[in-house]
Amino acid sequence: MSSRQYRISGRGVQLAATSYGAPGRTTILLIHGYPDTSAVWDLVREQLVERYQVITYDVRGAGGSTAPAHSSGYDLEQLTDDVLAVLDTVAAGLRVHLVGHDWGSVQGWEFATSERLDGRLASFTSISGPSLDHFGHWVADRRRRHRLSDVLVLAAQSVRSWYVGALHIPGGPALAWNGPVGRRWPALVRRAAGGSLPHGYPSPTLRGDAVRGANLYRRNVLARLRHPREDPYATVPVQLVVPTRDVFLSPHIYDDLDRWSSVLRRHRISAGHWLPLSHPAQLAGWIAEFVEDVEGGTVSPVLPRQGGRKTQSSADRHPVTPAPGS
Repeated sequence: MSSRQYRISGRGVQLAATSYGAPGRTTILLIHGYPDTSAVWDLVREQLVERYQVITYDVRGAGGSTAPAHSSGYDLEQLTDDVLAVLDTVAAGLRVHLVGHDWGSVQGWEFATSERLDGRLASFTSISGPSLDHFGHWVADRRRRHRLSDVLVLAAQSVRSWYVGALHIPGGPALAWNGPVGRRWPALVRRAAGGSLPHGYPSPTLRGDAVRGANLYRRNVLARLRHPREDPYATVPVQLVVPTRDVFLSPHIYDDLDRWSSVLRRHRISAGHWLPLSHPAQLAGWIAEFVEDVEGGTVSPVLPRQGGRKTQSSADRHPVTPAPGS
């Protein structure tokens, strides 16, 4: 399997990226979450590389990529600069199929709803990571309705999101990751993945990556939840993969997603948060199927922007595909 490594200059950082497979093929870009590196994708990438060009990169501050000098370097705007730098260097002139997990999916929603990426993406597969804007609207809508069912759903998600508050405590991430959390993390993820982990995962840079990466939450989460964008509509067809046993995210947070994605395919699977590790073959199969359907025109194209919004009737949406374990 051929691979090419890159050092890409972003705004104030150097990004470590790798391209696998033959250039010029249909291209898939995999973005990892927190506190991972691109190694979290190794098992999925192995399933895809015979048919596609697959690109991975370490997000700023993680793995082989350098960290910004200030916490503001983790703002979503800067992360958008990074993905554009990667695309310009590794996939110039190509529309790529974007896949994100955890914070890679949070970023992916930013990219898939941003005019800055218009024409650069062909599709987006979201795994275990909501749009912060969608999440903000979801919370606000349920607070306004004052229904008991909404109160219970909000309370349940608040419990699952305990770690977000912990990451905002001054000095908290360093104490946790240089102490008990850092020591136990490999065993916790191995148990969540249901067995062994790929070589090089977790990264030896885990503790420093996790401490620095806490700025992803500090710089973006509360600001977007309080003031979500009014028109965060997806500019490309979206595939949503929802693990129903995710300890961090309730499946209910995606209930309103048809409001923001005019072309949406949903999968539910009885699994935990780390699907790229626990179910790589299933996940790779869904990614490849969606890519082929988009490339072949089976999935309806998203309509042009209309005042910042993309619209399409429900009758034109691609049908929901059932998933094993749902």
